[in-house]
Order: sequence, then C-alpha cells, then structure tokens
Amino acid sequence: MTVLKTSLRNFLAHKGRMALSAIAVLLSVAFVSGTLVFTDTMNTTFDKLFAVTASDVSVKPKESGDGDGTASQTGKPDSLPASALAKAKAVDGVEFAEGAVNSMSVTVVDADNKDVGATSGAPTIAGDWTRNDLKSMEITSGHAPRAPAESMIDADTAKKHKLAVGDELRVIAVTGDLRTTISGIASFKVTNPGATIVYLESATAQRALLGEEGRYSYLSITAADGVSDDRLKKDVAAALGAGSYKVSTAAEATDEGREELGEFLNVMKYAMLGFAGIAFLVGIFLIVNTFSMLVAQRTREIGLMRAIGSSRKQVNRSVLVEALFLGVVGSVTGVAAGVGLAIGLMELMGAMGMNLSTDDLTVRWSVPVIGLVLGVVVTVLAAYVPARRAGKVSPMAALRDAGTPADGKSGRIRAALGLVLTGAGAAALIATSQVDKAADGSLFLGLGVLLTLLGFIVIGPLLAQVVVRAIGALVLRMFGPVGRLAERNALRNPRRTGATAAALMIGLALVAALSVVGSSMVASATDELDRSVGADFIIQTGNGQPIVPQAHRAVEKAGGLTHVSEYRMVKAKITAPDGTTADEALSATDPSYATDLRREMVEGEQSAAYGKDAISVGDDYARKHGVKIGDTLAVAFDGGRAARLKVAAITSDDAALDQGAKYLAIDTVARYLPADRMPQNQMLLATAEKGQVKEAKAGLSAALADYPQYKVRDQSDYKAELKKQIDQILNIVYGLLGLAIIVAVLGVVNTLALSVVERTREIGLMRAIGLSRRQLRRMIRLESVVIALFGALLGLGLGMGWGVAAQQLLALEGMKLLEIPWSTITVVFVASAFVGLFAALVPAFRAGRMNVLNAIATE
Repeated sequence: MTVLKTSLRNFLAHKGRMALSAIAVLLSVAFVSGTLVFTDTMNTTFDKLFAVTASDVSVKPKESGDGDGTASQTGKPDSLPASALAKAKAVDGVEFAEGAVNSMSVTVVDADNKDVGATSGAPTIAGDWTRNDLKSMEITSGHAPRAPAESMIDADTAKKHKLAVGDELRVIAVTGDLRTTISGIASFKVTNPGATIVYLESATAQRALLGEEGRYSYLSITAADGVSDDRLKKDVAAALGAGSYKVSTAAEATDEGREELGEFLNVMKYAMLGFAGIAFLVGIFLIVNTFSMLVAQRTREIGLMRAIGSSRKQVNRSVLVEALFLGVVGSVTGVAAGVGLAIGLMELMGAMGMNLSTDDLTVRWSVPVIGLVLGVVVTVLAAYVPARRAGKVSPMAALRDAGTPADGKSGRIRAALGLVLTGAGAAALIATSQVDKAADGSLFLGLGVLLTLLGFIVIGPLLAQVVVRAIGALVLRMFGPVGRLAERNALRNPRRTGATAAALMIGLALVAALSVVGSSMVASATDELDRSVGADFIIQTGNGQPIVPQAHRAVEKAGGLTHVSEYRMVKAKITAPDGTTADEALSATDPSYATDLRREMVEGEQSAAYGKDAISVGDDYARKHGVKIGDTLAVAFDGGRAARLKVAAITSDDAALDQGAKYLAIDTVARYLPADRMPQNQMLLATAEKGQVKEAKAGLSAALADYPQYKVRDQSDYKAELKKQIDQILNIVYGLLGLAIIVAVLGVVNTLALSVVERTREIGLMRAIGLSRRQLRRMIRLESVVIALFGALLGLGLGMGWGVAAQQLLALEGMKLLEIPWSTITVVFVASAFVGLFAALVPAFRAGRMNVLNAIATE
C-alpha cells in the first residue's frame, strides 16, 4: 500500500510532465481502437445490407463468379433463361419467385455528357426494379420505369449530380446506348454502399444489359410458410438440374458477401494497425525518456527513500506503478478518442458517397480490452529500464550527486552491440541485391530493415556524439556562445539525445524509403515506356471496364491514324508439356501490337505468335515448365472449344509492362470461341500518321466525346497519370505515418520541457551572469533544432538505404532504375529544422519566464 500511495503521489506531483507521454499513449491507442471500431461498424452495416437484400433462395449462373452482375469478359453478365424461372415457380414450397437483371459493366451519363458514376471506386449498377428491391429501397419521387425510355436513379446520386424527375440519362453498355428520361428517384432504407444505381424497365434491361429478352442475371425465390431455406434450396436445385446453376440460401449468400467484404476490410484494418504499431514504437522512446529524466531528477529523493529502508524492489515497483497509472489514463482516454475517430472516418466515407449510420456504431467488448492491455503493457515495458536504473541507485551515491552516474561499461557494451546489429543488417540489405528471385530476397530485406533499425537505435548515443558535433559546426557556430551552449546541452546526455532523435528517425526513415521506391517505380516505368511503347496513344478506362463496340468504331473512324491495335484478355486453362494445368489470362491482340509494344525476345520473333494456332510465352513460364519453341500447349478456352497451340516465340520477363503475357492473334481466339463469348477490348493502342500526332489526338478526343469514361492518353499523359497514382498512394501512407511523427515531436517537446526543469538552477545562474531571455530561448530552440536534424539525418540516411535495397529487389520484377528523390529528401530535412523550432516553442517560453532568484535557489 505504501508503494501505491508513493507512486500515486509522485504521479500527481509530476502530472504536467507526464501529460505528453499520456498523449502519445492516447494517440496510439486511439488509432488502434478507431480502426477496430470502424471496421467492426463496416461489417455490421454490410451484414445488415446483405441480410436485408438476400432472398430465401437465390439462383445464379454457375459460371458467373460472384453472380452479382459482374460482367464476364464479353462485357455482358452471365445469365440464365426464363425457363429456369418457370421451373423454379413450379417447385413445391415456393411462395414467390422472380427474375432480376443486374450489370456492373455500364456507364451512365447525364444530359451534359458527364459520368454520374461514383468517384470512390464503387461500381455503377444497372438493372430492373423488382419486388426484392423493395427490401432495401423505396421510391421517394415519381414512379418506377414502365416504358423502354424510362429510368429510375438512387437519391444520393441524384442529389450529388443535381438530377430530378424528367432529366435525361444515357446508359452505355456493350449492346449499345440507351437514352432514357428519369421517371423516379429511390432512396436507400439501409446503408448506401456508395454505388450509382439505375433501374430500367424489365424487358429493356434484358435487351440493353444481357443482349436479349427472356434472360435473367439471377432468380430470387421466397419460401412459403413452414418451408426451411435448406429444404427449398434442395428442391429448387433438383428441379433445375443438379449442378446446372449456383443455388444458395439467404445465409449462404450473406456469408459469401461478408467473406468478400472481409478480405477488403482485413487489408485495410491490418495496414492501419501496422501504422498504429509504428506510433507505439515511437511512443516507447518518449516514455523511456520521460521516466529516465524523472528518475534522474528524483535521484536525491530516491536515495532518501533507500536510506530510510526502501528496498530496490520497492523503488523499482514504485516507478512501474507510476507507469501503470500513465498507461491506464492514456489508454482509457485513447479508447474514447478511438470511438470519436471511428465516427470521423464514417463521416469521411459519407463524404465519399458511402453513408454509414452511427446507429450501426459497433464497439465490441474486445476494443476497450485490447486498447487497455496494449496501452498499459507498452507503457509499463517502456518504463522497465528506467525503473531498474532507479532500483540500482545506492543510498550514499544518490545523496552525494544530483544525477545517476553513467555506466561506462554498459556504454561500451551498447556501442558494440549497436555496431554488430547495424553491420548484420547492412549485410542482409546487401544480400538482397544478390538473389535471383524477388521472393527469395524479401526475407533478407525484412531482416535488414529490422536489424539496421535496432542497430541505429542502440548505437544512437555513440552517433550523437559525432553527428551532433558535425551539425553544430555547420549550423550552431554562427550563433556564437549561444550556439555552443545549445550543442553542449544536446551532448550532455547522449543517451537521451539518441532516444529522442530515434523517435523521429523511425518515421522519417519510412518516409525516405517509400520516396525512393516510389520515385524509382515512376522512373523505371517512364524509361520502359520510352524504350518499349511505339504507339502514340493509349485508350482505356480507369476502372477496368471493357471498351464498348460503339466506342471502338468511333476510334477507328477518327482521322490521322495509321493503325489501331486491339487488346483483349481471354480466360483459358493451359496444359504445359510437363502436364501442369493452370488458369491463365491470354493476351489476344492484333499483329500490329508487336510494334506498339516492343518486347525483348529470348527466342523467336513476337510477330510469329500471331500466326495460325500460334502463341508466345514468357521466359519464366518456359523455364518453369520446360517449354521450348515448337512445343504444343493444350488450351481450353473459357466458354469455347479446346485448341492445341504451337509455341512460336518466348518473350523476356525482365520487364514491367506485360510481364508474363502470353500473346496470340484475335483471329486464333475467334476460331475457338463463339461470337457471343468473344471478349471485348480492354485497351486500344493507336499510332498517328507521321507529323500528325497533335491533330490525331484532337480527332480521337472528338470521336470519343460521347464516351466520357474513356481517356485518350499520349505517352506524356500516361507517365503523368502513373506518377499521380503513385503519389496518391504515397500521400496516404505519409498521412498515416504522420501519427508517428506527431508522437515523435511530442517526444522532443517532452525532452526539452523536462531538461529545462532539470537545469533550472543552471538556467538561473546563466541568467544571473548576463544571459538574456532572448538568448536563453534561442539556446533551447537551437538545441531542439539540432536534435531534430540529428534524427532527420539518421532517418533519411537509413530510409534511403532501405529504399535502395528494396529497389534492387524490385529490379528483378522490372523496376530497373534507381531514382533518389533529392528534392523530397531536402524538403523533409529542412522541414525537420522547423519541426525542432516548433517543438521548442513552449519549453523555451517557460524557460524565459523563470524567476532568476527562485531558479538559483532550486536544489
């Protein structure tokens, strides 16, 4: 009880000094808790959506994949005939059965020719209005489509694009364009998943989306009273023919939807938890520094406790109990803040079009438990080393000295260990560039990153004595005596300076590494585009939808072009000569594609792959399966006949574009696939007549003016788009790493604040002999700047090493060029100086306000 009272009294006495450490725990726990609450809420929301929309029994085409309207390679969803509906209606136990049409391979534009689809990545869904839709939607304006030229749209899309009843819409599908007038607007009763939804009259939907009347994307069947879903499923499956269709109960359909969503949410959840883990790691340094400095400042107090009978164990326990209080306070507030963060993320998703209701806010019992356990355990573990150090202080040594003496032997051991770890990590990073396969090098890369990080953390105090002096010589000496004082203050306790800088180092190392990888990706892709792409223009969508035939015809009619190359993806099963069979996606193109994308050849010529019943393979596939030119591959086309294709060329897979592609002629595919199973183009490549590039691009843009979903890009446009996409990903990652950097800044603030308290008497003496308030504040600011720059140098240097090693590994996958983004590195380094200035504002202000006489009188 005495230890508990002492710990509580000390905690409350130093609550101001503990505040920043508590904030670090709070932020880290909030990120973890918020991530868990947000993903749990997403799961709850979509579980409700799946449960509401699922019919008792559903019937889908067997080969339709998820069967929710996703189009096959033809651009039209797989479908089932009206006869299946008639058979289902005749099954005993069926109360009601209906067919529905659903397709995601559509684009919907308004009267101004603007795409009204979602910009958040959610699909545009077109279908017909059925009784099953009444479970999730209600008509709030106008009426459902009754005629071929009528359509109904969801209320959220109508609001976003200012659409109303009577406005015009055009639905673009592979079967043609359909012009309609909005007859009604429907609102969601449950969560809006962010999609744009357009309803058509049933027969019109069948013709426009499936290609013919009398077909459905799926059947919805309602069981009569007293008939179980499982029993009805069995009877319906028997009536339709065992194995003919995919028959599911409501529970099975819900589970399927939950599983598909869960894969996406798990990726997001674990990625965000990874960044929270980085923030926790940075927070550990803050907590270690806080307790180390508090222990040093209370050396006399601890010595007195030891002198009057307190054991080492009691002193140790007292510090750990203080850490326990800190962890509990930070974790409890962090869990509460996490719920607020989750609500904020829900609002953000709402702004992107996915409306998540706070009524579905899900805070499972595991969230506060995980937050508390994680926060408390991390805090107590971080305080363990300072606690042990406090327990080792002898009573007489503590009463003689105001600080804990340094252990020279432990310093030498630390330096040796740090050098060993850093050397081992550097060796692992070097080994990364010596492997032949990227998968083999990933282990070396991970080991190298871990060991060099640990090595730099351990060796930080030794580096501080060297690097801080160098920074001082370059930056601080110009400030005269004040600069020299700042340098000596930073060097006074190298272990503290090293730990403070290490917190900032971790975040900046990751920033530098990702910057190097991102810049190298852009440079490598740009170089390969320049070397390999012969076409002047690339025409495609941004969401992977096929190019509809009417747009293809418009491109071919555009003037100023020498040729247009088609590019189609064909699904097939390929059996190699060694007997191995695998699902593959084949690249069916025009022969002119060989000049549009110049592939490096291992054997043969790429043009040979476009001969009758010929195909090319990549050299990785050839090595793995022992394939040689002249060998025959057994190819079973999805939805078509089997073929035996002769290997006529082997392409090099030492490339980023079309790596591993297997080329064959479109004419070859047409011989083995029926016309209605022929895939649509995924991309078109066009080449302008000599000297007519500018005019040809203008002509293409004009030809595709009615199809806003397609972009005409020349090589410079394509490079800019690639850079934009990579920058967007990096900016998201930088934003998430910002949490760790914020915690690191708090660490600098806390270190300075506690060092000001530690040096109270010294500051008073300096003020007494003539140091002005302005000079004192400048000294503290410069000390903060040098610590921040020290951390930045370590972090940026370490991160560039990681990035170079990662690029060497990715070079095996075609990313051959190393690009160091010196502008980004320079900006980050300079920004670190401003971070140091910002972190010192409050400590410097407080130091400048000290009463000189009171400061001198401080023991």
